[in-house]
Amino acid sequence: MPFALLLLGLAVFAQGTSEFMLSGLVPDIARDLGVSVPAAGALTSAFAAGMVVGAPLVAGLARRWSRRGALLAFLVVFLAVHVVGALTGSFEVLLATRMVGALAGAGFLAVALVAAVDMVPADAKGRATSTLLGGVTLACVAGVPAGAVLGGLWGWRAAFWAVALMSLPALVAVAWSVPGGTAEGAPPALRGELRSLRSPRLVVTLLLGALVNGATFCTFTYLAPLVTEVTGLGSAWVPGVLALFGAGSFVGVSVAGRIADRSPVPVLAGGGVAVCVGWCLLAIGAGHPVLALLLVFTQGALSFGVGSTLIAQVLYAAPGAPTLAGGFATAAFNVGAALGPWAGGAAIGAGFGYRSPVWVSAGLVALAGVVAGTVWRQRERLVGQEARGSYAKTRYGS
Repeated sequence: MPFALLLLGLAVFAQGTSEFMLSGLVPDIARDLGVSVPAAGALTSAFAAGMVVGAPLVAGLARRWSRRGALLAFLVVFLAVHVVGALTGSFEVLLATRMVGALAGAGFLAVALVAAVDMVPADAKGRATSTLLGGVTLACVAGVPAGAVLGGLWGWRAAFWAVALMSLPALVAVAWSVPGGTAEGAPPALRGELRSLRSPRLVVTLLLGALVNGATFCTFTYLAPLVTEVTGLGSAWVPGVLALFGAGSFVGVSVAGRIADRSPVPVLAGGGVAVCVGWCLLAIGAGHPVLALLLVFTQGALSFGVGSTLIAQVLYAAPGAPTLAGGFATAAFNVGAALGPWAGGAAIGAGFGYRSPVWVSAGLVALAGVVAGTVWRQRERLVGQEARGSYAKTRYGS
């Protein structure tokens, strides 16, 4: 993989830390700002909502921009809003900074995805995607637990300051490593790119990505109270459990990135079933510490392995939309990131306890399986009809 691609992953690491770190800070933010735990969990949904709106919008606006200039601008805005978030005492202001920061993060990731796949051969999109998303999984391994530790020692605001500081070397890395121009040649017409996004294969892949990612974020957002209230581990365990999930996710994207380009169907079919079963087992066995910890690692690997493969498939399914595919992939996956915490928070608010988000995760993956199975059966039926029609014409003439 090109060294510049690894440096893009550094910036994604800082942004991934910001997006995920609230999983270990939700209880503290709720107490400090005088809101409920589900309300504090909505900060994750707000970030995801900003990513959903921002990704396709900014990708469209930045089609002819200098990639280096666009990435640097997004990082500057991202840094600034984290400084504001660290200083504010208002939940409403914090919520607004999460949305603005998400817009900047969405723009960065949309442009970075396109830049990443342009750095590798046409048949290596899966590896390029997994390398870039390695920054996200490393955020789970190191950034999020570190944020939880900082929050425990000096309060949740320290984690926001840390993200702002991490963005500084990312600025230098992007300025140094990313070429200053746009993609080679003129980009396709915007109208043509939008038409190519109507592909049924693409729409289904985006929907599956949203459901799988929703399941991941549904449990991950409320992993801290699940560990302390259901598993019975002390709050000191929370950073370690988050790191365990992140370690699993890093393994998942690393393995999936090596095989997603060659064998995407087995990864998605087998991995999807395993993810659903794993969420069910975690919901049932969350009260047993050893089993819960094992499943946290396993689910991190499976969820991110399947998720990164779906992102790569979005890029393969939209060859006619090279500049917008990354934006719509980012948007779809963050629809899930917004839906998941909202659904998990609703289940907790309804009085179903801290196991309920895990059951919601299982349901979302099961729904993805139903959608995929239905589409596959319809496709097979159409192929069969076409084959029979072709045979009839050959035998009896038209």
